[in-house]
Amino acid sequence: MSKRDELITKYAADLKEKCGVTPDMDLLTKVTIGCGPSIYNKDAATVSGGDQSELDTVKNNFLIKKLGLKDGPQLMDAINAVIDQYGRSNRNKYRAVIYYLLTKHFKKESVYK
Repeated sequence: MSKRDELITKYAADLKEKCGVTPDMDLLTKVTIGCGPSIYNKDAATVSGGDQSELDTVKNNFLIKKLGLKDGPQLMDAINAVIDQYGRSNRNKYRAVIYYLLTKHFKKESVYK
């Protein structure tokens, strides 16, 4: 099993156990691949739910640039809803899991087809 496959398995477990979501493994794999090498960097692989600049990066680089959404208050509302779903007290909020949940939230799975 490759390092990426191990991480995808870990992300799937987080989705089930912490978010109450049964993951679409094909989509989760594509989202994870889309994160690039950041998934192997301990700091870049996670999202700090309390760091506004980190949340702005998720909004600008993922929601607007990757998913093609228009900027507006609904983007930050969705990010906060996903962070709440994941659990604000959960220390390790994996970027791939956050991106997966946001992709599902905005029904933008077609970006990864």
